[in-house]
Amino acid sequence: MKFTKMHGCGNDYIYVNGFEEKVDSSEKPNLVRRLSHRKHGIGGDGVIFINPSQTADFEMEMYNADGTRAEMCGNGIRCVAKYVYDKGLTDARHITVESGGQVKELDLTVERNRGLSGDRGEVKMVRVNMGSPVLEPSAIPVQAKENPVIHAPILVDGKEYRMTCVSMGNPHAVIFAERVEEINLEKIGPLFENHSRFPKRVNTEFVEVLDSRHCFLRVWERGTGETLACGTGACAAVTAGVLNGLTEPRAEVKMLGGELLIEWDREKDVIYMTGPAVTVFEGEV
Repeated sequence: MKFTKMHGCGNDYIYVNGFEEKVDSSEKPNLVRRLSHRKHGIGGDGVIFINPSQTADFEMEMYNADGTRAEMCGNGIRCVAKYVYDKGLTDARHITVESGGQVKELDLTVERNRGLSGDRGEVKMVRVNMGSPVLEPSAIPVQAKENPVIHAPILVDGKEYRMTCVSMGNPHAVIFAERVEEINLEKIGPLFENHSRFPKRVNTEFVEVLDSRHCFLRVWERGTGETLACGTGACAAVTAGVLNGLTEPRAEVKMLGGELLIEWDREKDVIYMTGPAVTVFEGEV
């Protein structure tokens, strides 16, 4: 099976062309766990199969490193856009991608190599219409009395935190804090992820607001652990920042692996995410 290793801001996945490579659905969880292992496999935050779609140009079938399915990945979907353009599966600069039953629109920024005749270039940046943030507790889902869940208390490991909950196609709990770099995420992350108030587990973002247009984020992703970046998490962080009066609707989110520009168009209630997509290497397993 051929694969391509790619990353968006350090959020790395193994990409498989589902048009050519056929893997039985029942075998995928075990395959994903094996391939994602950073010691015994290729290494990655998970595996993404790029498939045909009846409702969009392409489908992103995404798996976390532990073999569980995930609905959406902002960094992953940008890499899908780069893959299908760079591999010649499309010539379009505007495409649609289905993931977890949702269809996202993506605009591709292509750079050509100077002096090369006939060079169609390669994708460097992608802007994604991530849709509207979901704040209804039952749709996130989160068990809460508040609606929406903004700066709401949650008790974790004997300590009260204040969370703002958002779904960007997957569930997020955003915690604003100081000295985020010092947080023991290996300890607290799993406790949030598997907390009884999150029926489908949760991604947790610890966000330090630098100023109204800049913030720093560390993220613990369900089924994977701490990752260098999270696109949907960055969208959730800016959404939560606006709802708490801490950030502007247009802000840069810095993560361990890079930066994303997030824009929440309040009039249209749509969030746009812009960031890079990078191919690391290709191989066969």
